[in-house]
Amino acid sequence: MRKHRGISKRRVLIAGTGIAALTAGTLTLATNASADQAAPTARTLSAKAASELAPTLTGDIKGDAGAYYDAKAKQLVVNVTDAAGKAKAEAAGARARLVDHSMAQLKDAKAALGETRTVGTSRGVDTQGNRVLVTADSTVKGAKLAQLKKEIKAQGGKAELKRVKGEFSTKIAGGDAIWGSGARCSLGFNVTVNGQPGFLTAGHCTNIVQSWSDSQGGGEIAATQSGTFPGSDHGLAMYTADTDHPSAVDLYNGSTQEISGAGEATVGQQVQRSGSTTQVHDGTVEALNVDVDYAEGTVRGTIQTNVCAEPGDSGGALFAGDQALGLTSGGSGDCSSGGQTFFQPVGPALEAYGASIP
Repeated sequence: MRKHRGISKRRVLIAGTGIAALTAGTLTLATNASADQAAPTARTLSAKAASELAPTLTGDIKGDAGAYYDAKAKQLVVNVTDAAGKAKAEAAGARARLVDHSMAQLKDAKAALGETRTVGTSRGVDTQGNRVLVTADSTVKGAKLAQLKKEIKAQGGKAELKRVKGEFSTKIAGGDAIWGSGARCSLGFNVTVNGQPGFLTAGHCTNIVQSWSDSQGGGEIAATQSGTFPGSDHGLAMYTADTDHPSAVDLYNGSTQEISGAGEATVGQQVQRSGSTTQVHDGTVEALNVDVDYAEGTVRGTIQTNVCAEPGDSGGALFAGDQALGLTSGGSGDCSSGGQTFFQPVGPALEAYGASIP
């Protein structure tokens, strides 16, 4: 009788050690013809529905200024710069909000701020604040900090500096443990590639591990197929042994969260992260398409959150309900005092490997 070796549903995530690193108020825009006409009531939407509507709606508005999710009101808020944009947003069931800067202006500001690479900083568009959020860790000081402040000031109100404790680093380790040649890494999501089972994790994990086991010194259950880091931070390993591979995330309370597919994060959305070091923590998406400068290089297009993470959580899953959102890349701080964590979006990772969830 064949012996069945598997990773239980409490082994859905993997993590790793080995590298030194892991609002503005709402304004009402009135037209001259109907200044005293009440705005239509915005539709109540789930975060998933809002994230699906946002790109279609903002793409149809001239002078698009982005959107975010108001989790308390359960409404999609669309930033607009004129009355025409307001009308389109409200007709689609969103709440319109007048802002000063268009998305094009903010993207230009972000690009200008990224011309000089500064280790320990990140740059991303915060649609809730209608600004480029520049985050700097504790290593950015002296002349580097002075220069950064000068560059932010030159953007004329389109950018703002946020300081965080600790040092940006890739947090390699985490989730239900998987081992390989001196490193322990964290699986984000089980996937299928050409009908065969595999898993996604952080690229800074697959860069240093070729053969994976479900116990330290144990036999191989999966082998690395590909990975990218820096630039992006995602990797793929394919199972080589008869191993359970449920499409679920360990909640560390005796249960799991089933994952039915991949979604896109939205600013303001409430999310959760699971990893072996600090287990499950939640928080909010602060910015999207964030470029973060680690010591090893820049990772572009990440999801910035206020969810904490620690070494051992790398590669683990960022999710909202049954939707996979991202893979833990790195950040600063810890789960005692709070932290800043960046996630590789899961969509580009799936696309890179022709993978699907489940």
